[in-house]
Amino acid sequence: MGDPGFVHRIPVRYGEVDMQGVVFNAHYLAYIDDAMDRWLRTLDLQFERFGWDIMTVKAVVDWKGSATIGEDLDIAVGVTRWGNTSFEVGFAGAVGERPVFIATLTYVGVEAGTKEPMAPPPEVRALLGDAPAPA
Repeated sequence: MGDPGFVHRIPVRYGEVDMQGVVFNAHYLAYIDDAMDRWLRTLDLQFERFGWDIMTVKAVVDWKGSATIGEDLDIAVGVTRWGNTSFEVGFAGAVGERPVFIATLTYVGVEAGTKEPMAPPPEVRALLGDAPAPA
C-alpha cells in the first residue's frame, strides 16, 4: 500500500467483541465513521463554512480477518472517486501488517440543512484530495 494520507488508530475494547472473541461486525461501521470524523477534523474541514454537508448513501465492507480485544486497529482513509455531487472514500483496516477489512463508503454532497444534492465546493475537494485511498 502506498502513502495512506491519514491513518486513525482505534484500540479494541472489551465491550466491542462478541462471544467468539472478535470485534462484532457492526462496530466496524462505527470505527469507519470515527476515522472519517478524525480525518476531517485534522483538515479543519468545517463543511458549514461552505453551505455544504455530506450524507452516507452506501457502505460496502469486505472482511479480510478479524481484530480482538487489546489490539490496535489502524484505519487508513482517503478519497477513491469523485462524481458530480458524490464521492467515495476508501478505508483499509489492519492490525499491524494483518489486513482486517477494506470498505468503501459513498457520500453525497448536499446543501447544508437540506437533502438537495450539491457539488462539493472547490475548497473542499482540494482539501480532501484526489489521491487514491489505500487498497
